[in-house]
Amino acid sequence: MLSRTMDGFQPLARLQRDMNRLFEGFFEDTPADRPYARGYPAMNVWEDGECAYVEAELPGLSMENIEVLVSGNELTLKGRRRSAEQKDAAWHRRERAQGDFARTVALPWEIDADKCEARLTDGVLTLRLPKSEAAKPKKVKVLTA
Repeated sequence: MLSRTMDGFQPLARLQRDMNRLFEGFFEDTPADRPYARGYPAMNVWEDGECAYVEAELPGLSMENIEVLVSGNELTLKGRRRSAEQKDAAWHRRERAQGDFARTVALPWEIDADKCEARLTDGVLTLRLPKSEAAKPKKVKVLTA
């Protein structure tokens, strides 16, 4: 008789997560001028215990074209990329999408919106998102009986 531990199912669980991510929003209509709306901008998100950090790739954009919103445990990046229209131009390749975008990331804790910082340098938006005081672990004094 074969026995399988829960660890033996990890590759299947990872495959299921990847497939769910692949088909997320697959059947929704996406406007032609927003082909990159679901995964743009590319992001890295990590934490150090006190804060979450986000790096988002936004080449060619300035802070006037970007909006950063924080609500509870959600971070939303919104923006607009416009390219100059080329009259009488015949496009041979057009890989850089244009138009409006919005991307929301949910974190596993509340964010202290009043202490957030955002910096745009060389097309990379870097965010520092401190955890709210309620989300930070508290030391509990143990009493003896």
